[in-house]
Amino acid sequence: MAGKKIEFVRGDVRDFNHLTGTLVQSRCDAVIHFAGLKSVGASVEHPLDYYDNNVVGACNLLRAMQQASVQNLVFSSSATVYGRPQYLPITESHPLSTENPYGQTKLMIENILRDVSQSDSAWRIAILRYFNPCGAHASGLIGEDPQGIPNNLVPFISQVAVGRRSHVCVLGNDYDTPDGTGVRDYIHVVDLANGHIKALDYLEENLGCNAFNVGTGTGYSVLEVINAFSKAANRQVPYTFTERRKGDVAICFADTSLAEKQLDWKAKFDLNTMCTDHWNWQSRNPKGYS
Repeated sequence: MAGKKIEFVRGDVRDFNHLTGTLVQSRCDAVIHFAGLKSVGASVEHPLDYYDNNVVGACNLLRAMQQASVQNLVFSSSATVYGRPQYLPITESHPLSTENPYGQTKLMIENILRDVSQSDSAWRIAILRYFNPCGAHASGLIGEDPQGIPNNLVPFISQVAVGRRSHVCVLGNDYDTPDGTGVRDYIHVVDLANGHIKALDYLEENLGCNAFNVGTGTGYSVLEVINAFSKAANRQVPYTFTERRKGDVAICFADTSLAEKQLDWKAKFDLNTMCTDHWNWQSRNPKGYS
């Protein structure tokens, strides 16, 4: 897909010597840091694993980058750092707070990055606060294959549509929304990838540490997503209503104007495309990569 061979090195972000050696040998110009555990539920059950991998791993990476004289970084953060929305759409100046260990790790790392940037003006850091990535590459060659029970809505719907699960459990239908189900901002993974490219371009011209929302700026309800996926898969995805999940909010979506202005980036793909592309991959890989 890339038209060139991608060099892959297997390692652990907590292995300082291996990480430093890889950065030095590659002579890279920048780092995009994705190596984080991301399940809210698992973070509540295993907080130490999350603090170790996410926070300790990020500190280790920053030390390795210093050792290798690499000071351009794009960090994968999350809209969870905003906690319960105080206003909508959410801007980057929204107060920061979290309600679970996963969100705490993201906020801790953001604070570390701001401190590192303050300590040395040569750092160039872009923090990208993801909303709800989904979809797949249009080729159908790569897609999302979560291990165990999916923690995100779209891959769960997809596994129901392909016959791996019986139905979707919609967590609450009594929210103050048009159809009673929770509303979230979903973004196509290809749009998200392009956002990282734009962030790297931005770092070439801008010092300091800056945060950007990456979403569409549009909210879709759980039922709207199920209906859009049913249309993409040409089959009705069955669902049942269950109780709300503790800590969930009714509505959450981004204000993306800062990214549009400073990164020259804007999401292009709508919900129908997200579902179509995800189904294209899932239908080709009914059992996932296994």
